[in-house]
Amino acid sequence: MSEQFIHLSVLGVEAPEALVTNPDGVYVDGTFGRGGHSRRILEKLSSQGRLIAFDRDPMAVEVARQITDPRFTIIHEPFSTMRESLVAIGVHQVDGIFLDIGVSSPQIDDASRGFSFRFDGPLDMRMDTTRGMTAAQWLATADEREIRHVINLYGEERFAGPITRAIIASRQKGGLQTTRQLADLVASVVPRNKKDMGQHPATRTFQAIRIEVNHELDELKSALSAAGYLLKPEGRLAVISFHSLEDRIVKHFFDRTAHPERGLDPRLPLTQDMLPAPLFDRIERIKPNREECEQNPRARSAILRVGCRTQAPWRPEDGACAK
Repeated sequence: MSEQFIHLSVLGVEAPEALVTNPDGVYVDGTFGRGGHSRRILEKLSSQGRLIAFDRDPMAVEVARQITDPRFTIIHEPFSTMRESLVAIGVHQVDGIFLDIGVSSPQIDDASRGFSFRFDGPLDMRMDTTRGMTAAQWLATADEREIRHVINLYGEERFAGPITRAIIASRQKGGLQTTRQLADLVASVVPRNKKDMGQHPATRTFQAIRIEVNHELDELKSALSAAGYLLKPEGRLAVISFHSLEDRIVKHFFDRTAHPERGLDPRLPLTQDMLPAPLFDRIERIKPNREECEQNPRARSAILRVGCRTQAPWRPEDGACAK
């Protein structure tokens, strides 16, 4: 791995500590990245333990394949496929699942990936560069209504209308091919945030397009549902999120699965023993401490949520808790 692409694992101590309760167990790291959390998880496992990691980024998979530990396996697939992928290798239940949502520092810092407006590079933004549509291709083909909806919803950008009109107009001049072209275009129609002059006007737009290109929120919802199926009783689900859109989904998932009775019509004449049993309990919320935030500014927005799987069987309809 290049020296210039350094990744500091957020909550690198707290997350493995919350996740691993059985050193002999089978664990999943759904977001290998550059392996910081995976290596910490392996340190907590016995010789009988096993860690299966997923990542859809070919560069991350290449790094993972350098790990020669016989307890470790890497699978080049998005974490949304973990249930099918694990069953395919004979794993039907696990003791813990960890997800670190979002883009890793090496992805952001590599100009060729097109994730950041800080560097001029191809407008790609795909986490898996071997498949799918690039950001440039999506911007060149999506209709105006779809682009406005994505920027407004995933970027929570109040200037979605002007930005979208400028993107559509750019098609007459050859379209957008680089990150600098997109950043300059957005900056030309969006005023600077007076409350945060350090924030680039294109920040929210880049976030929105990246989420859309990688189907990030749908991937997260699918992974949470898969975790319900895969975790053994007392198994832990630990998820680190970095912005409100992701954290809202995780928080809602744990709220619904810990309190399934809240989804029932309150007018129904149900006694206590008729109420559905919780699917997760012992929900925790953990934030990085001040020292970590000072050493790694990316950690400031991080939230780790952890839940413990109960004995209650997971039913197909429980997958709706992640929607």
